[in-house]
Amino acid sequence: MKVQKATGQPFPEVQWAVLQLPNQPQNQIYSESCLFSGIGAKMKMLPSTSVNSPAQGNGVLSSRDAARHTAGAKRYKYLRRLFRFRQMDFEFAAWQMLYLFTSPQRVYRNFHYRKQTKDQWARDDPAFLVLLSIWLCVSTIGFGFVLDMGFFETIKLLLWVVFIDCVGVGLLISTLMWFISNKYLVKRQSRDYDVEWGYAFDVHLNAFYPLLVILHFIQLFFINHVILTDTFIGYLVGNTLWLVAVGYYIYVTFLGYSALPFLKNTVILLYPFAPLILLYGLSLALGWNFTHTLCSFYKYRVK
Repeated sequence: MKVQKATGQPFPEVQWAVLQLPNQPQNQIYSESCLFSGIGAKMKMLPSTSVNSPAQGNGVLSSRDAARHTAGAKRYKYLRRLFRFRQMDFEFAAWQMLYLFTSPQRVYRNFHYRKQTKDQWARDDPAFLVLLSIWLCVSTIGFGFVLDMGFFETIKLLLWVVFIDCVGVGLLISTLMWFISNKYLVKRQSRDYDVEWGYAFDVHLNAFYPLLVILHFIQLFFINHVILTDTFIGYLVGNTLWLVAVGYYIYVTFLGYSALPFLKNTVILLYPFAPLILLYGLSLALGWNFTHTLCSFYKYRVK
């Protein structure tokens, strides 16, 4: 309630009730009780907000405000913007893609800023997902060209990669990480907080983009002339690219969950580095070419 400085004049909202008695001066107040009863009657006529009103600043939102903050409302808003390209900030999404290679911590600092300004950790702009999809389509077409696939085989491979490898596997990994983080990584004193599923999906997309660029773009220039040659150099180069790509996925995922202040023991997300390095060493010792296996799998898919 706004408080005004006393000026000696009555407040405009309240007209002081003055009652007259016979043989009394006109400005004499009959009694203090009558005066305040008059004030009470006038105050009842003024618009007021109950102390228990949900619109008060007691932490309770109105039904409309509460609906805006539900997961369903956020998901609907995100999907609705997915088809409104003019509302997307592609420049900012491209900036994030660049910094995922040079300084991924800066990307997650922006997630902190979004939490402070929009009260959600997950992205509300699908521009990053759209650019990632474009990258995925272009690189998959390049893969089809390098593997000497026909037009329809390339289209079939594209559908497999987009809807199974990216979306399907992404939904599975995001749901698994969302469950694990909320079940085992939330601090005891922070039980009122939880990891948003949308944020878990964003972390997967952030980690998947460098892996996509390394394995589906950079690797294309070495497949036919280096990697697929049955030599030690071939599977050394190919498997090293896989080591860097998967290792980067693990690291960016770790950064995503360690950025949440209400999670604990996020360092365990770095533990997969140990079996990854062990597998890398075994692959070199046994002559197992990961890229050759991937190419054979892609060709088998489109038969």
